[in-house]
Amino acid sequence: MSAPERIPPRSVTPPDAAELLARGELAVRGRIREASNAALYCTVSLDGRDAACIYKPVAGERPLWDFPDGTLAQREVAAYEVSEATGWGLVPPTVLRDGPYGEGMCQLWVEATPEAELLALVDAEEPEPGWKAIGFAEVGEGRTALLVHADDERLRRLAVLDAVLNNADRKGGHLLPIGEGRLYGIDHGVTFNVENKLRTLLWGWAGEPLTQEAVHVLEGLRKNLADGGPLTARLQPLITGAEIEATRARVAALLASGKHPEPSGEWPAIPWPPV
Repeated sequence: MSAPERIPPRSVTPPDAAELLARGELAVRGRIREASNAALYCTVSLDGRDAACIYKPVAGERPLWDFPDGTLAQREVAAYEVSEATGWGLVPPTVLRDGPYGEGMCQLWVEATPEAELLALVDAEEPEPGWKAIGFAEVGEGRTALLVHADDERLRRLAVLDAVLNNADRKGGHLLPIGEGRLYGIDHGVTFNVENKLRTLLWGWAGEPLTQEAVHVLEGLRKNLADGGPLTARLQPLITGAEIEATRARVAALLASGKHPEPSGEWPAIPWPPV
């Protein structure tokens, strides 16, 4: 299948988007070739409304040694549900539905703002004001450069969300800043593992105190994740009981420490490739 021709997405509010994605007619326009699993660029139409979206059928998922087969689509939807429960809206509207190639996740297409710079390589030992250090990277011919990310409150919220989700693959290409100061994170198929697998580029706040906003959000998540809580009910069809319990434990650990997590040393801290 050829590379897709981009279709400008129309303005769809998140509540409308969820209904449109869940009930609309999907038409495949092309395939995202750089994706590791089958990711199809589509349009979805319902009652005169339409939008661009990404459809990832379960049948197109590649097996992973550390995640059960055929569960990545559900994890993407579960990440959206947790994001919505925070009130931060950091994941584009995402649903689980049937499609041309069977059940899969369907997510609203988001166009990133090209001029927004969130990551950089700098020839320095320390980051400049407004930036946070991630670590040193080889740039060829025996040279290294400092990899940094913006000291941006949107990224800091996403770092907290990733810690809750236990995101094993937060790459730079998964950060989508858009207009009006919004930022989305995408590609959440490898999340919610019961073992600590946090791999991210957003280590700049590691060990620093959580913001009061983050503490408030985490307290709300703890209530929503209680037995019989509304978020628990939404997650139960998507991930296992053990994975829900592990999510509760991560929220509790963040609140107990009051700090952003640090690399454990038991698992590579930065995904590869990082972008």
